[in-house]
Amino acid sequence: MGEVLWLTIKLAGVTTLVLLALATPLAWWLARSKAWWKEIIGALVALPIVLPPTVLGFYLLIALGPHSPLMAPFQAFGVRTLAFTFEGLVIGSVIYSLPFAVQPIRNAFQAIGERPLEVAATLRASPMDAFLTVALPLARPGFLVAAILTFAHTIGEFGVVLMLGGGIPGKTEVLSIEIYKLVESLEWDKAHQLSALLLAFAFTVMLSLLLIERRTGRLRP
Repeated sequence: MGEVLWLTIKLAGVTTLVLLALATPLAWWLARSKAWWKEIIGALVALPIVLPPTVLGFYLLIALGPHSPLMAPFQAFGVRTLAFTFEGLVIGSVIYSLPFAVQPIRNAFQAIGERPLEVAATLRASPMDAFLTVALPLARPGFLVAAILTFAHTIGEFGVVLMLGGGIPGKTEVLSIEIYKLVESLEWDKAHQLSALLLAFAFTVMLSLLLIERRTGRLRP
């Protein structure tokens, strides 16, 4: 049980850190760009929200499998596949939770408006200085919401990790997979305990988000 819990937290933590790094420039571009095709990118980013997790997991399984052209450059380094590995789970979780990181940060950047950045420009701040000293601090609540949503979404994911990871004990078996296996083996008491743990966690997450929104008065997860 401890190993499964640790692997789940590790996966959620690594995924959250990676997504915050990837989502920040992407959200900034989506919030600021005037390109006509930016909403096409926005739709692709949001696709995991409506795409069945098993479908996403299936295509990731093919993309990260030993016969995928994407894996060909890595075979020279002895890496034939990332399917059924922790690294593969991280990649799958990053893609699956991408909209839950990008959208809150994008909303926060859009809520800033033009005025603070224009003031920074009049003070001779470079675009990068304005981003680091003005945009990022003002968008801090959005980053907090994104981190909470991403971590919680990764904790609760099932279809993608089952398809891509297979639930290998000690390697790719996370809490949601453990609950599934317990139900299959008719161990209802243990399944109930883990399910109640995730239920309490989900409630805490939602309460935290509502309190953050109430405090800021301007965030929309």
